[in-house]
Amino acid sequence: QVQLVEPGGGLVQPGGSLRLSCAVSGSISSLLRVAWFRQAPGKQRDLVAESTSGGTAIYADSVKGRFTFSKDNTKNTVILQMNSLKPEDTAVYYCTYDQIYWGQGTQITVSS
Repeated sequence: QVQLVEPGGGLVQPGGSLRLSCAVSGSISSLLRVAWFRQAPGKQRDLVAESTSGGTAIYADSVKGRFTFSKDNTKNTVILQMNSLKPEDTAVYYCTYDQIYWGQGTQITVSS
């Protein structure tokens, strides 16, 4: 069993930045199996960022160049650094392990 815990969400103005952190515990083989998804109101839950087996981050086109996905093996956390935020980034963000175990989700609202 794997547990993923996300901190509370936040409100940020367009163009701002926000950092999401997901603490992972349990029967974890690799933090590379953790990915980030988001779900906007009335929308499908979509992949934001994930890792290849070699540790290279892959990003959705909509966030490429603005978001950075990283991991801290010492702390067993995965991080999503979000920069240059846009209103369309407003969504509930989830970290997930193998798309089987999910964090509780955190609401990110980008609005002026």
